[in-house]
Amino acid sequence: MLHTPKRLFVGRPLRSERLGETLLPKRLALPVFCSDPLSSVAYATEQIVLVLGLGGLALLHLTPWLGLAVVALLVIVVASYRQTCRAYPNGGGAYAVSRRNLGVRASLVAASALLVDYVLTVAVSVVAGVAAITSAFPALVPHAVLLSLIAVALLTVVNLRGIRESGRAFAVPTYGFVAIVLVLLVVGGIRLALGQPLTAESAHYGLVTSQSTTGLLAALLALRAFASGCTALTGVEAVSNGVPSFQEPKSKNAATTLTVMGVLAIVMFAGITVLAVVTHVHMAEDPTRLIGLPAGQAQKTALSQIGLAVFGSSPAFYLLQALTAAILVLAANTAYNGFPVLASLLAHDGHLPRQLARRGDRLVFSNGIVLLAGLAGVLIVAFDADVTKLIQLYIIGVFVSFTLSQAGMVRHWSREMRGVPARIRRSMRRSQAINLTGTVATSVVLVIVLATKFVHGAWIVVIAMPLLYLLMLRIRRHYDRADAEAAPRAGGIMLPSRIHAVVPVAKVNEPTLRTLAFARAIHPDDLTAVTVRVDPDETDRLFAEWVRRDIPVRLTVIDSPYRDVTQPLLDHVRSIRRRSPRDVVCVFVPEYVVGHWWEALLHNQSALRLKARLLFQPGVMVTSVPWQLGSSRALVDAEERSTVGVG
Repeated sequence: MLHTPKRLFVGRPLRSERLGETLLPKRLALPVFCSDPLSSVAYATEQIVLVLGLGGLALLHLTPWLGLAVVALLVIVVASYRQTCRAYPNGGGAYAVSRRNLGVRASLVAASALLVDYVLTVAVSVVAGVAAITSAFPALVPHAVLLSLIAVALLTVVNLRGIRESGRAFAVPTYGFVAIVLVLLVVGGIRLALGQPLTAESAHYGLVTSQSTTGLLAALLALRAFASGCTALTGVEAVSNGVPSFQEPKSKNAATTLTVMGVLAIVMFAGITVLAVVTHVHMAEDPTRLIGLPAGQAQKTALSQIGLAVFGSSPAFYLLQALTAAILVLAANTAYNGFPVLASLLAHDGHLPRQLARRGDRLVFSNGIVLLAGLAGVLIVAFDADVTKLIQLYIIGVFVSFTLSQAGMVRHWSREMRGVPARIRRSMRRSQAINLTGTVATSVVLVIVLATKFVHGAWIVVIAMPLLYLLMLRIRRHYDRADAEAAPRAGGIMLPSRIHAVVPVAKVNEPTLRTLAFARAIHPDDLTAVTVRVDPDETDRLFAEWVRRDIPVRLTVIDSPYRDVTQPLLDHVRSIRRRSPRDVVCVFVPEYVVGHWWEALLHNQSALRLKARLLFQPGVMVTSVPWQLGSSRALVDAEERSTVGVG
């Protein structure tokens, strides 16, 4: 039923041997894996200004210093993850590094942090992109949730088509955004050099102070602003997760891509921060605290205000808004590539459902992509597509995974240095020093982030991560227990003494006769047709037809005073098992095969209930005997044509 729409949106399936064709060159890997950190510059500065605005205008002078601290941290993290790309060419990022060096439990902490972060990446990126659209077109503000869900659906479809196709689709918006921001910085710099004033529309707005701007409270506010600005680092780990998706030499290409991403992100973030200070951008988490903002008017994003100050209301401003919206939405693509790969590794190790480990028709992990889209959609609806609320949940998981990954790399180099020549050991010590610096820096930032964001919504993530961690442990225990129970015993499986075949009968028709013929063909030790007397007249007609056709199978009629069909059949099967516990009862159930979803509601309901109950009975086998209705033939023909086309 879903075959034709699936092919229309996703495309024809790809053969497994074509997996090599999906590997990415650096020019496509950048938009695929780096769209999140590149796009974060669109709102990282804004988050710093928003938080500092809680203290009124007095603390805004800290913006450049906090921006400089974020830049320094970004340099450290990028340098650290370059080591990870080289040391772990099979990918997996923080999960793989932690599992190898810190143990399974530490790796599951890293994995739970990353999974939560990837879901938040999709939600935050899409909502931020929609916010950029509504800044240019305020009439769309009431439809933010719907627009966000549509964006998630489009991203899901594109990613289901394959990683290479998503790279091509997202390359133009990503490079376009980088280009327009660089143009913004150059034009802004030239205008400032020529002595032309640049003023944001909010420069003349006052701010109502809601927190003290002196002493400890001011310091805490500055730390919270720094933590919010660290959203610029989100997605940096995605390259190390996706090293296997790069063309050869994989590790070198991944490290180079990471370096390019780091340089671009630093230049754009630093430039936007400088322009935000120069143009005097004023923002508030609560727009009512902005003195001078017209009632009912939404405040524009920081980048939008900077764009207006530099470009004016020219086409360049609207191009900036369009490309910002595009890159912010497409930033979610980083998660669409990271989440399914990580989920597949966890599923392969038995910590998530095993169906997440399999590639779909287009050689991508389709189940993981769909799961990510569903979880992100729930968050968008739950938080009403409000980027300010969602951003408070963000980056906790990022820095948990950063810290564990870098700590794991420190131990990795300690192990690798054993027994190697002194010349090579010196190089390894430099790498270890880089990772040790990354461990210290990210752990300090993690403490700051936890302390400053916890009461503002981050407690949700703090609860979600341990729950996900426990869930993954429980799934692994279940798989271990199931494998142990299913392991073949030393003596093998004894053949059943006899096989008793049972065919439930509701009426004499072709499906029933075919089921009886099939049951007879396997030559069971005995064969019984069973009908339940719910309507006496109908049962009498059935019995008369049975005798008239001289069907060579004994028909057993079971009374059902309470008009239930399933329980009397179940009791009949159990009675056979009680008489002969070493025997096997095989129940043959005739079923209709339909071609339309609504037909499934009209057929097979009794059969499904019966099968669901029989599956829990020991010593009972259930065999479905299909009967294809005419409506199913079109579906079969379409599938056959598709198979021929693929071949």
